[in-house]
Amino acid sequence: MQGFFKKCKTLFTDRSLRNKILFVVGIFFIFRFLSAIPVPGIDLVRLNQFLASNQFLGLFNVLSGGGLSTFSIVMLGIGPYITASIIMQVLSMMIPSVKELMQESGEAGRRTFNQYIRLLSVPIAVLQAFSFIKYLQSQGAIGALSAGALTTNIIIIVGGSVLLLWLAELINEFGIGNGSSLIIMAGILAQIPSQISQFLFTLTPDQIPVVLLYIAIGLLAIAGVVYIYEAERPVKVTYARQVRGIRTLGGNESYLPLRLTQAGVMPIIFASSLLLFPQFLAGFFATSTRPFLLSLSQNLTSFLQNTMLYSIVYFVLVVFFTYFYTAVTFDPKQISDNLQKNGAFVPGIRPGEATNAYLAAIVTRITLVGSLFLGIVAVLPLIIRTTTGITAFAIGGTSLLIVVSVVIDLIRRFSAQVAMSEY
Repeated sequence: MQGFFKKCKTLFTDRSLRNKILFVVGIFFIFRFLSAIPVPGIDLVRLNQFLASNQFLGLFNVLSGGGLSTFSIVMLGIGPYITASIIMQVLSMMIPSVKELMQESGEAGRRTFNQYIRLLSVPIAVLQAFSFIKYLQSQGAIGALSAGALTTNIIIIVGGSVLLLWLAELINEFGIGNGSSLIIMAGILAQIPSQISQFLFTLTPDQIPVVLLYIAIGLLAIAGVVYIYEAERPVKVTYARQVRGIRTLGGNESYLPLRLTQAGVMPIIFASSLLLFPQFLAGFFATSTRPFLLSLSQNLTSFLQNTMLYSIVYFVLVVFFTYFYTAVTFDPKQISDNLQKNGAFVPGIRPGEATNAYLAAIVTRITLVGSLFLGIVAVLPLIIRTTTGITAFAIGGTSLLIVVSVVIDLIRRFSAQVAMSEY
C-alpha cells in the first residue's frame, strides 16, 4: 500500500509523467467530441431502431465508442487499421522479406512496416465505409443516397478513421500506453453508463438473482483475467563463465519470463472484427435475385441467429488468433540465437536448435492454457444470454477482456515510467 501511495505521489510531482497522462485524457475528450459529429444526410432514428435489434452491430458500436449509433465521422474507429495489421502479419508469415522487415531490420524496419499498415488501412477504410452504408441501406436503416452524397459520406468516414488513427499515433509518441488499445478502451467505457441505465429500465424483479449471479461471475472473470495476463513461465538461463585476465565474468543465473498470453488483447479484437464480415455479406445478398447469393444470405443469417454455433466459432477464432499472434510476435529461434551469442544456455538443453525446440514446446503448451481461458471468457456472456434471455450480457465478455487487459498494460507502463522517474 505504501508503494501505491508513493507512485500516486510521483504522478503529481513528476511533470513529464503528469503531462503524458493529461495529454491522453485530452485525446479522449477529442475522440468523444468526434464521436458525436454525425455524417450528414442520415436518419439517426431509423438507424438506432435497427441497431437496437442487431446484437452483432451493437458489438461494433461499442468498440467504436458509440460512433455507429450516431453514424459519426469516426464510426469505423480504428477497425481499418486492425484489419490492415492482420493482413500484414499474415503476409509476414508467408513472405520472408516482409518478416525480415518486421522483426530483423531494427527500428527503421519496424517504422517502414507500420507505415505500410497505415497506407493499407486507407483502401480498407473505403471498402468498409461503402460496405456499411450499402448494408444499412439494404436493411432500411438508411435512406437512398445519390452518387454524390454517397461519395461525400465515404470521404468523410475515411477521413475520420485516418484522423482517429493519427490521434492514436500521437498517444504512442507523446502519451503513455498503446494508442490504439486506449482508443478502443475509451470507446467501451463511454458506452457503459448508457448501457447500465438502459438495462436498469428494463430490469424486472425476477431477473435480480440472475443479475447478482452474473455480477459474481464477472468479478471472478476479472480476477481470472488479471491472473492469466500476469502469469509467467520462468525458464532458467545460465551464463557461461569467462576468464579475462584476472577477472572472471559470467557464471550467474537468470530467468527468461514466458507469458501465458503473449498476444495480449489482440486475439479478441481480431476475432470480433472478423465475425462482422458474415453480417455484411448476409445483408448485401438479402435482396439479390440470384438463387445462389440469396441462399448464401439465408445460411449466413441462420448462422448469426444460432447463438450456440456463433459462440463455438467465436471461441475457435479466439484460440486460433492467440496462437497466430503469438507465432508472429514470439520467435523462439531468434531468442535461442541471442542466448547463444551472449554465452547463455538453458541448463540441460543444448544451445541452438535444441533450445529453439524447447522454447517452442513451452510456448505452445502455455499458450493453450491462455487461449482456452480467453475463449471461455469471451463466449461466456453469449451463453448466459441464451439461458437467461437478458441481451445486456451479449457483449460483456469481449468488453471485459479488452478493458482489463488494456488497464493491466497501462499500469505496467505507468510503473515503468515511475521507476525511470525515481532513477
